[in-house]
Amino acid sequence: MERLIATDLRVGHPWPMGAHFDGHGVNFAVFSTHAHSMELCLFDSDGTQELTRLPLVGHTVDVWHGYLPGAQPGLIYGLRAHGPWRPDKGHRFDASKLLLDPYAREIVGNFSWRDEHFTTDRHHPGHMNTRDNAALALKARVTNDQFDWGDDAPPGTSLTDTVLYECHVKGFSKLNLHIPHELRGSYAGLSHPASIRHLKQLGITAVSLLPVHYALSEERLVRQGLSNYWGYNTLGFFCVSTALSSGLGGQSARDEFRLMVRTLHAAGLEVILDVVYNHTAEADEFGPTISFRGLDNASYYRLPPDQPSHYENFSGCGNTLNLRQPKVLQMVMDSLRYWVQDMHVDGFRFDLAPVLGRTDTGFSAQAAFFAAMAQDPVLCRVKMIAEPWDTGPGGYQVGGFPRGWLEWNDKFRDCMRSFWVQSAAIGDALSTGCDRGDFAMRLCGSSDLFQERRRAPAKSVNYVVSHDGFTLRDLVSYNQRHNEANLENNRDGHHNNLSFNCGLEGPTDDPDVRNLRGRLERALLANTLLAQGTPMLCAGDEFGHTQKGNNNPYCQDNTTTWMDWSAQDTDLLAFTQHLIALRHRLQPFANQWYSGIADVNGLYDVSWWNFDGSVLQREAWHQPTARTLACLIGKPGRSPSPLLLLFNSSAKAEAALLPSGHWMALLDTSHPHGQSALQGTGGTTLPVAAHSLVLLQKSPRV
Repeated sequence: MERLIATDLRVGHPWPMGAHFDGHGVNFAVFSTHAHSMELCLFDSDGTQELTRLPLVGHTVDVWHGYLPGAQPGLIYGLRAHGPWRPDKGHRFDASKLLLDPYAREIVGNFSWRDEHFTTDRHHPGHMNTRDNAALALKARVTNDQFDWGDDAPPGTSLTDTVLYECHVKGFSKLNLHIPHELRGSYAGLSHPASIRHLKQLGITAVSLLPVHYALSEERLVRQGLSNYWGYNTLGFFCVSTALSSGLGGQSARDEFRLMVRTLHAAGLEVILDVVYNHTAEADEFGPTISFRGLDNASYYRLPPDQPSHYENFSGCGNTLNLRQPKVLQMVMDSLRYWVQDMHVDGFRFDLAPVLGRTDTGFSAQAAFFAAMAQDPVLCRVKMIAEPWDTGPGGYQVGGFPRGWLEWNDKFRDCMRSFWVQSAAIGDALSTGCDRGDFAMRLCGSSDLFQERRRAPAKSVNYVVSHDGFTLRDLVSYNQRHNEANLENNRDGHHNNLSFNCGLEGPTDDPDVRNLRGRLERALLANTLLAQGTPMLCAGDEFGHTQKGNNNPYCQDNTTTWMDWSAQDTDLLAFTQHLIALRHRLQPFANQWYSGIADVNGLYDVSWWNFDGSVLQREAWHQPTARTLACLIGKPGRSPSPLLLLFNSSAKAEAALLPSGHWMALLDTSHPHGQSALQGTGGTTLPVAAHSLVLLQKSPRV
């Protein structure tokens, strides 16, 4: 093999990108516009000894390529790019650094933060560090594995039926004693029968997984004995994280991930991946040279035109991928197709998604990335969810994404927190910042954001809690963040939570306090899961998971973030199960925009009322201290008869006058399980407890 490698490297093809085995040998193709030459470096089976360096003699439109006849899967390799070290021109070539193929399907080695990985000499700024790092560098392994997908098929859940469940692969099962110890915290743990049973009984339809791409922990965290637990620091866009694999029986991480997907699909559950194509783990101009920076810094990254030695930092993580460059855009598209076609995932949640649509003049819904996604015959069929903000100028783009995209709706989050939790903190005499007009707008799909752009209500992903912030239990329990364990002097994460908090700090044995917290949790869950749009639940909130007030636990790979299955609030879990079942059965709001106009039979599709039975209109919508309102849904999505939602976020019970007909309560959030025997007839009043909502269905009088 070594003789063939040394003498028989051929020109090969500039496609496909990366290393591909064709049954007879391996073709290598790597992109670099500004490199003067490119070398392929081959290693022994341990990846520690460099055996030979071979020039990639093929060079076609910025792609360097070569073909190795006789080479087999399992071959370990890296790259060396020759070119100018001119940071002032945006070029950071350094052939003493072994580089990882951006298209690597499997990464070999363990990255350690050593000076050898840095081209900028950290002890003598302004000078180059030309120490060879090959023995320490991450390498790629050629793969050609096959997987038996059997009769696997995507569940294809419609948006109207979708309930998202955001979770971390490790945190979900790490403490579940019903799962074998060796599988906990892994892909196999998430697909274990105990996990499937919980997800199915809960009623969610899709797991939205925090990043599973191969990622690195930042140097600061490693020095402090911490890690980037969330994984938003990608290095390998085609590699599954080995840290989330059990490795049981010698199974590869790829196969364990694929078996997880196949098992979840068999249970009718979709798999959505949180993906980070806005930056890489190479950080800012003081970061290491691992892959993209050394291959072609000026092409892979966005650099300020007037200061190309620096990086445009719209991600807040030091650098920003340059999707204006066609080959960088191709890499992202190839990666997405890989996860759909080879790994069978059902969609993506794009971290800091406006970065992907940034042109030379700012964000555009017509940017090349969105056009490429829309025309792609594979990707146009999957669910695409945007986190619609980044850290750059003009980065807040809620409602501004193209048709076909879903978006996290933080306006829904903030309004619902304000209406329920802040009102509990400040009392009924003060304004919460979310009046009844705002509340109704968010409850009914945020038409101000989506309707004018001809986007359906389901494009709004409604949530009150995500991985990024307080858990639901902590939201109603803490006034201030408690992030001391992050070792940033409690300065990281969101600022104090008082504006959205009931003013109750930490654990308490006071039954009145526990009752209030419980009501607020249930009201927020009900508001999210009954609203018009696509609901998202954060894992653990269904049974009261707490992070002890840490609202930025991105670096806490421990019991702070792991779901504590032994401390479940079983009442809250039963309530959430009942609530999701009601959503599936009734679909309170249809996935269409309501007009508020009566039909020929005098039936309004949706109408709004005060508790005294008067129509809610004009200035009454914006009374700053009003805490009650009723929503009559004349044309629900799935219920065979009209529905009535009664909301009371005040501190005392209020009586609501019922419309004509006989009404039976299906949900009362003042009850720990949500059950209710309330019923009444038009013209009579129905009590609605403080900090609660009631859902009723019109039925024939018995």
